[in-house]
Amino acid sequence: MSTEPVTVGVLSLHVSKESKAILNAVEDLGHETAWLRGENTSVDIRDGEVTLDPDVDIIVNRLLLSKEEEPAEAIGLATMLDRLRPMLNHPMETMTALHKFASGAALAEAGVPVPDAFMSLSKDRLNDSLGSFGEEVVYKTAIGTHGGGTWKITTDEGVNPMVGSRQAFLQELIEHDVERHHDLRVYVVGEKVVGAMNRYAPEGDWRTNVALGGDVDDATEGMSDEVEQIAKRATDVVGLDYAGVDIVQGVDGYYVLEVNPTAGFKGLFKATGRSPAPHIARLAIEQAGGEVDGEKVYELSSVLDDSSPSATPRPTRDVTPQDLTIGYIEEVVVMGTRGQRSVHAKSDTGATRTSIDSRLAADIGTGPIKDIVKIKSGSVKSGRSRPVVDLVVGVRGTQHTVAASVEDRSHMDYPLLLGRDILQHYHVDVRRRADSSANAPARPEEEAAEEE
Repeated sequence: MSTEPVTVGVLSLHVSKESKAILNAVEDLGHETAWLRGENTSVDIRDGEVTLDPDVDIIVNRLLLSKEEEPAEAIGLATMLDRLRPMLNHPMETMTALHKFASGAALAEAGVPVPDAFMSLSKDRLNDSLGSFGEEVVYKTAIGTHGGGTWKITTDEGVNPMVGSRQAFLQELIEHDVERHHDLRVYVVGEKVVGAMNRYAPEGDWRTNVALGGDVDDATEGMSDEVEQIAKRATDVVGLDYAGVDIVQGVDGYYVLEVNPTAGFKGLFKATGRSPAPHIARLAIEQAGGEVDGEKVYELSSVLDDSSPSATPRPTRDVTPQDLTIGYIEEVVVMGTRGQRSVHAKSDTGATRTSIDSRLAADIGTGPIKDIVKIKSGSVKSGRSRPVVDLVVGVRGTQHTVAASVEDRSHMDYPLLLGRDILQHYHVDVRRRADSSANAPARPEEEAAEEE
């Protein structure tokens, strides 16, 4: 190894705590960084030579492919960069992990225990297999994130092989704790377990994702050797350098649910007080030939430093990029278990929650009701109770999974209202309309809606 500093690049087109924390950890360990983003990254092919700017010695892949409506472009970008520099979490292995059925098949072939599952391109064959899973079964999209695109259904419900533009499949429901569903997230970096946490489903739900409000506690010290070996083996089989491995206990043993290439740090740090960022930084630095103080790594892991890194590229322009600006009326794609529809949606920055018309929700199949909320509106002062369902909404190439309220919007102009749960990711230009109508004032029935 060299005593000279190496330069670690983090490939992340989105802003996240994880990307920031890795970059900060690399600097704290005495090495240099570059954040590979749209503002600063270029590749020049000239006279038979290829030049990458900014120049780095190794790349940490943090592309969040699960939120892309069409992830092929991002995979192509990562594959190109992977040919130019060493990379942690190579693109093809990341894609295998991202596709839950593909990773399940790879794990099963390698002898790693996974729940029974069935995928078919035929709707008839998929529905014919429902009865083999018992009274309840998990129905999920092959690519999803934060628990989105996952439903627990009864086996007498009909399903489609596609949810919107994404392949879907059936998976055995593994239950061990009948009172409160929980699983285990084990974070593996290199050949070591950084930490582990129990994840508990929030009240009224069965999914354990922290992003959905699930509780966590530390499971690192009490973790059995069997679970540790399963997590390490799963990471190795899929081919990742670092991963969050989700494991559930059944009545007859442990099963790997998912191997996450871009698992978040927030929940693990909350549960364990350990950040994976310095360990990922160390792995990248050492693979690039640099030296690391091991004690410093463990010292840094007690802090999740997600402050703005010095490597944050400066914006190349002052205006908001067009892909982050949506109109007052925007054309979006809504997706459910029975299909997808392209519709015009109204942007309402005064609404906490996205809302969908009951007929459209039934048409696309939004899944079972997960909650009942009381909504206040400008026209009904006392409030109204509305069911809440999971809804997948595609906006300008990015998919958002939100808990949307269902209501009768037949008397309104638009079947979908975008609330702050989606609009928080965009700038709204009230002058822009995707429909052909003139700038008409909003109807009173569509004034701001707030949860109680």
